[in-house]
Amino acid sequence: MFLNYIKEFFVKKSLKNNLRIVKNEVFTSNIQTIGLLIDESEFRHSKELANELVLQGIAPENIKIVAYRDKIEKKKEYSRLTFGKKHINWRAEPTEEFLTEFIETEFDLLISYYEIEKPILMMTTSKSKAKFKVGFSSVDKRLNRWMIDTEMGNYKLFVSELFKYLKSIK
Repeated sequence: MFLNYIKEFFVKKSLKNNLRIVKNEVFTSNIQTIGLLIDESEFRHSKELANELVLQGIAPENIKIVAYRDKIEKKKEYSRLTFGKKHINWRAEPTEEFLTEFIETEFDLLISYYEIEKPILMMTTSKSKAKFKVGFSSVDKRLNRWMIDTEMGNYKLFVSELFKYLKSIK
């Protein structure tokens, strides 16, 4: 348990250094690929959220979902790619291949679907190579280009507000 606190300290330190680097992401008016980073410790409706994105015209195969959980049960099989604290090393780098691939993928849009600041989630968002990042207004403003002020449980409103703003930019 003490080692987790030390690991979290190093992740926070690395995150702080990452947030100093301002990235000028460019919005592309044609969103085709979406990365969805979800905190499933707090939100269990990731399938419904993905369905809302599909209803907005995004192809299901162009939505890649990665879920974070505070506690991962060893014998339980998850329906999505799921990671936790043990999948990040002391240098704040992912140890799982799927997480590295998610971070390195240049999505047109990354949706950081978490409203509680957890260093591992924030680090994943910060390191992501996505062209444009969207998240909740309750999370550090330096992580995302757009912040939507809704509740995490109201995913329909979040998606409708997101696409309302995206269409107004086109």
